Order: sequence, then structure tokens, then C-alpha cells
Amino acid sequence: MTAGTSLIHGTVTPTHRTTTAEHELAALQREHGGPLFTLLLRLCDGDRQRAEDLVQETLVRAWQHPEALHADDFDSVRPWLLTVARRLAIDARRARLARPPETGDEIPETARVAADHAERAAATLDVREAVKTLTREHRDVLVLVYFRGASVAEAAQTLGVPPGTVKSRAFYALRALRRVLPGYAADLY
Repeated sequence: MTAGTSLIHGTVTPTHRTTTAEHELAALQREHGGPLFTLLLRLCDGDRQRAEDLVQETLVRAWQHPEALHADDFDSVRPWLLTVARRLAIDARRARLARPPETGDEIPETARVAADHAERAAATLDVREAVKTLTREHRDVLVLVYFRGASVAEAAQTLGVPPGTVKSRAFYALRALRRVLPGYAADLY
């Protein structure tokens, strides 16, 4: 743009004297701005602001490449503009996906806070001590299902008991652990 123009809301608004290039760009926006915006709105998943920004960027590219506007066949301008707009939208999406989402200085409430090494070690010791307080049947089920990753059917086969018994023992073992582990409710049910 020249020093006397500005792009506002997808239109070229002269601030003072207009040149021939500005008239051409204004006509370009009037004739092709609607289809450009429609395409970009779809490519931007309905984000109107991003689509408007990309329409303006497309028109800036047209202004930077007047040879595309002065082609022998005026009908070739729209496909050129649509191609430029589509490429700009693809580049903008790639740029957004390539960087992590922006966050402020605040820590999101949903962020998991990682415990330091000492806290993890203390928790591990608490769990070991709590597991020792369980009956042998409850402890065997927890070790197989939760620590070794066995399915209920596999644990039932290993222990020689029905699957329903494995489920019941796991339920009561976890409830007993909640009672003895610090920071857990005595009974959640």
C-alpha cells in the first residue's frame, strides 16, 4: 500500500489522494473479496477474524505482484487470488500447529503438578507399608492385577478362584488401602 491508504475490514479506504493502483486494488476487493472470504472462512473453520486477516494478506500479495493483476486474461485473476488465499491459509494452519499453544503466566488448573523425587519416594514407601497390612488374598490380587498388569481372567486362573472373586477381592483391597493411606478418604462409597 502507499502511504495514503489502509486496509480496514477487508476494504481499501483512502486516507487522501488515491492512485491508479489503489483504484485497481479497491476494484479487486469489491469483485473478489466475497468469494475469497467465503473460501477462507471455510478453511479457517469458521474463524471470521482469521479469515478477514487472510483476505487482507491475499490482497497485499496481489498489490505486491501487479503482474498477476495485469494479465492478458482478467478471468485468470480470481483463480490466482484463490490459490494465494488457500496457500496462505495452509501456511497459517501449519504455523499454528507447529508451535505449542500460547498460555499466560498462570498455571492452568487442569495441569498436573509433578511431585519431586522425595515426595514420590515417600508415597512409594507409604503404598508398600499399606499393602503389607492387607490379607494375603487381597495382596495377591492387587499384585497380579495392578502391579503386574494381569487381566481379571488371568489373575483368576493363576489364583485358582472365579473371576468374580478376583473382582471382589480387588474392590475390598483398594477400599482397605484408602483407609490406611494418608490423604485418601476413609470410604469413597
